[in-house]
Amino acid sequence: MQFDWDDLRHFLAVARTRQLSAAARRLRSNHVTVSRRIDRLEKALAMRLFERSARGYTLTILGERLVAHAERMEREVEGFGETILEAGGWARGVARLSTPEGFGNFFLAERLPGFARAHPGLLVEFVTIQQIVSLSRREADLSVTLNAPGAGPYLSERIAGYRLFLYASRDYLARHGPIGTRGEVNLHPLIGYVEDMIFTPGLDYLSEILPGMRAGYQSSSIQAQLQAVLAGFGIGILPFFIASRHAELVPILPRELHLERDYWMSSHEDLAAAPRIRVLADFIRRQAIEFGPIFRAEALLGA
Repeated sequence: MQFDWDDLRHFLAVARTRQLSAAARRLRSNHVTVSRRIDRLEKALAMRLFERSARGYTLTILGERLVAHAERMEREVEGFGETILEAGGWARGVARLSTPEGFGNFFLAERLPGFARAHPGLLVEFVTIQQIVSLSRREADLSVTLNAPGAGPYLSERIAGYRLFLYASRDYLARHGPIGTRGEVNLHPLIGYVEDMIFTPGLDYLSEILPGMRAGYQSSSIQAQLQAVLAGFGIGILPFFIASRHAELVPILPRELHLERDYWMSSHEDLAAAPRIRVLADFIRRQAIEFGPIFRAEALLGA
């Protein structure tokens, strides 16, 4: 039985994404090539690996068995390559990093270009989307999340704690008057996440800080929520490190009404020691430590 290892890479990409087009994007190929590779592998193994349907590709029982073996081979190949790079002191290749929108767009995005210039041999694929990205399916190599992953072969560390407050614009408060009590907050329009699209408990702010209240303006994007607060729609819950960029935003009852959250950085244990992952993780950790006083809103509440 002979087959091309590269065909197995294509097989794993389809197994993880269940779509030819998604697998092709991951492999930087096209769906015709991916389909041809899968057909060739099935012919070489004399077995059907996927059931095809309009909804995509579903693994057969034999396909599921092959995944475990193929992933083991993948780890061996990656490990060999990383060993060679380690010997040369290089961080090369591709590292896919996923982060929440707030951490990614308002903290890391302005810092990553400097990292990229310092490591021209390393391509960082920076993903900020409103959903949980799977480390187990290798949708990301390194992930920053609001919670540590559950059970599994992952290495995780808390890299920052941060605080969130209620904010309104100066213009809004000039029109509606100051807000001096928690009860008065309940009289104003609120801005928050789309309730049935909250993908992690850490984003369910309202139920914790203002139980029983519902946002009258909802968005899955923290950027859109920020813009609604700036536009004077009402009161929003924003991280200090985001809101403090805007002098026109005023924190409301900051000592009484605030939340605390954490950022966790995780990787698959098979990849954690790889130079391309380690150098990126070290950079993010250092940047988060330096930014700590702003994450923690020490200007408002102290350390």
